[in-house]
Amino acid sequence: MENKYAISFPKVVLAYLSWWVVWMIEQAYLFHSLEWGWTIAVADSAITQLLLAIGGYIMHTSFRFYRPGQKSLFSVVIWSLMMAGLLLGAQRWALTEIFKTDTEYVSFLNQSLLMRYLFDWLMIAFVSVMSWIWFFLREQTENEKRKQDAEQLARDAELTTLRQQLQPHFLFNSLNSISALAGSKPEEARKMVQQLSDFLRGTLKKDDKQLVSLEEELVHLQLYLDIEKVRFGHRLQTQIIKSEQALEMQLPSLLLQPVVENAIKFGLYDTIGETIISVEAKVENGMLMLEVRNPFDPVTSSSRQGTGFGLSSIQRRLYLLFSRNDLLITSQQSSVFITTIKIPQSV
Repeated sequence: MENKYAISFPKVVLAYLSWWVVWMIEQAYLFHSLEWGWTIAVADSAITQLLLAIGGYIMHTSFRFYRPGQKSLFSVVIWSLMMAGLLLGAQRWALTEIFKTDTEYVSFLNQSLLMRYLFDWLMIAFVSVMSWIWFFLREQTENEKRKQDAEQLARDAELTTLRQQLQPHFLFNSLNSISALAGSKPEEARKMVQQLSDFLRGTLKKDDKQLVSLEEELVHLQLYLDIEKVRFGHRLQTQIIKSEQALEMQLPSLLLQPVVENAIKFGLYDTIGETIISVEAKVENGMLMLEVRNPFDPVTSSSRQGTGFGLSSIQRRLYLLFSRNDLLITSQQSSVFITTIKIPQSV
C-alpha cells in the first residue's frame, strides 16, 4: 500500500497546487474587474490563496494522525471555522502591512472581512471533508486487504494441516509392514524402504506447489501403489485409465493418493481374494473428471468408519481451493463404491 501512495504523491501535490493557482488567477481577475490595480489584485489573491493552501495542508496532515468518526463529522466544521479565523487574521495582517499607506484599500479590506471569512471557511471545509474521505477510503482499503491476507493465511494453514494429516496412518502401516518383512523377507523390506523414501521425498517436493499436472500426480500415485502392493501382494490389483488430454490437466497436488487410499481401505481390508481398484481420468465440459472405483460391502464396511477424515478432508480442501461444495460426489452401484472428483481448470 505504501508504494502505491508514494507513486501517486507527486500527482496529488500537483493537483493540489493547481487548484489554488486557478483560484488565485480568478480572484486576481475579479479584483481587477472591480477597478483595483494589478499590483493590489495579484498581491491580495496570492497571499489569500497561499495562506489557504497552507491551511488546507495543515488540515490534511492533521487527518493523517487523527480522524473523527462518521458520527462526529461536526468536529470537522468546528476545526474549519477555527482555521478560517486564523487564516483571516494572518491575511489581514499581511495585507495591511503591505498596503498600509493605501487607506482606500485598507478600508476595503476591513469592509470585506466577513466575505473573506466565509470564503476561507468554505475552502478549508471543502479540503477538510475531501481529506477525511481520502483517509477514510484508504483506511477501509487497507483494512479489507489485511482481512483478505488474514483469510488467505488461514486457508493456507488449513490446507497445510489437511495435507499433513493425510500421511501419518499410511506411514505407520508402511513401517509396520517393513518391520514384519525385515525378518522373513529382508529384500522385500529393503525394497519397501526405498519405495517409501521415494514417496516421501516426492511429497516434500510438492509442499510448495498448489497445482500439478495429472501426469505428475499419477507418477506420485504409482509410488504409493507400489508400496501398497508390497503389503498386499497379488490381492491388490489396480487399473488406471487416462486420456492424453486429461494428462495435461491441472489438479491440486497429492489429491489422488488419499482418495485411492480410502478405496483400498474399504475395498481390500475385509477381503481375502483379489481386489481391483480402478482410477479413470477424463475431460468433460472443460473440467478434469476423476473417478475412483472399489468393491464395497455395506455390512463389513460399516465398522470401518474411523475418524471420518478421509473423503471429508478432500472435500474440504477442494472447497478451500475452488469455493465449491459440489466437486466431490460419492455413489454406489451394486457392490461398487464410486468416488467422483471434478477439477475446474483455470482459463
